[in-house]
Amino acid sequence: MSTRTGRLSSPVAAAAGLAADVRDRAAVWDRDGGLPDTVRDAVAAAGLLAADLPEEYGGAGATPAELGELCAHLGGVCSALRGLVTVQGMVAAALHRWGTREQRARWLPRLADGELTAGFAATEQAAGSALSAVTTRIERDGADVVVTGRKKWITFGQVADVFLVLGQEGGRPVTALVEGWRDGVGREPVRDQLGMRAARIAHVDFRSVRIPPGNLVAPAGLGLSHVAATALDHGRFTVAWGCVGMAEACVEDAATHAATRAQGDAVLADHQSVRALLARAAVRAAGARALCRRAAEARGGNTRRGIPETVLAKYAAADAAAAAGRDAVQILGSAGCEPDSRVARHFRDAKVMEIIEGAQQVAEQHIAEHVMRRYTAPRANGTPSGAAGGAVAR
Repeated sequence: MSTRTGRLSSPVAAAAGLAADVRDRAAVWDRDGGLPDTVRDAVAAAGLLAADLPEEYGGAGATPAELGELCAHLGGVCSALRGLVTVQGMVAAALHRWGTREQRARWLPRLADGELTAGFAATEQAAGSALSAVTTRIERDGADVVVTGRKKWITFGQVADVFLVLGQEGGRPVTALVEGWRDGVGREPVRDQLGMRAARIAHVDFRSVRIPPGNLVAPAGLGLSHVAATALDHGRFTVAWGCVGMAEACVEDAATHAATRAQGDAVLADHQSVRALLARAAVRAAGARALCRRAAEARGGNTRRGIPETVLAKYAAADAAAAAGRDAVQILGSAGCEPDSRVARHFRDAKVMEIIEGAQQVAEQHIAEHVMRRYTAPRANGTPSGAAGGAVAR
């Protein structure tokens, strides 16, 4: 093993260790409605926040594959735990790609070491998948920039120290960093939602919040297509891998239960119908993992190709997690419906995963577009470009 490989494998090992340590506490966080501050500190201390940032900014320089594996470990235990890594990584990725040299130096090390908890404030009441419809205003007023609007369903919005806010300036999309301590920032905690109950979700109001012009990220007009798009792509990738972890955990719990739960003179695993449920769940999980690996490979060498591969992976992984959660609850029966059941949490969380960072129906449109482009665009010889076969999204 090379020195480089040994060094870069540490975030994955750290995630596996942390996941094992906190596995039995995740149900309490879900029931109490919040990931404890001490756990956020532990994630930071393990080097799992913005682990893919270069070392010069305090990251571990993790490859896409390693980032994915660490999210799978965390996702298999608690989606909110994985969600912390996701949102921190989304904001860090956007700043690393589009921030100024001064912004990168100021913000990235503090995100990587956990001094700051980030929130990505994009969605609104009438702007979910269609983020071009945001109405939040980010406008210049003398020497200041004023942010006014209401954002909904902000992961870790209850405790975020800084928000990357998507808004409009004169009809052009723009993004800005808004510190949580500034006057005019209000938070409305969201509780007892369907899933991600420990993710400290909040609706966040920005009531004429004044920030310095240096907090604007990239020129107006690039806020959605460049800054927010980078954040969303990063989030989609980590969500996909978290879903792989959920699906695999559900298969594990369902198989363990089926092998030990007696029903009359036989165990559940002896029933053909139970074996069929397990087989389908295992195949979906394996397929999702393979697509996530392919997305990681594409991201490592070609970002442009990595985006459609990531959409495909996220779609398949969310579907796999939802199906595995449903089948695992069915196999466990009443045991799967207990308050502390991991499969019950994953069943609820997986439905949320089918919505965030791009709903399944939106993803289908993107995937279909690439399918049509590949198989119907004519080549010079007049044959369809996909006639020889190949990966859908390549």
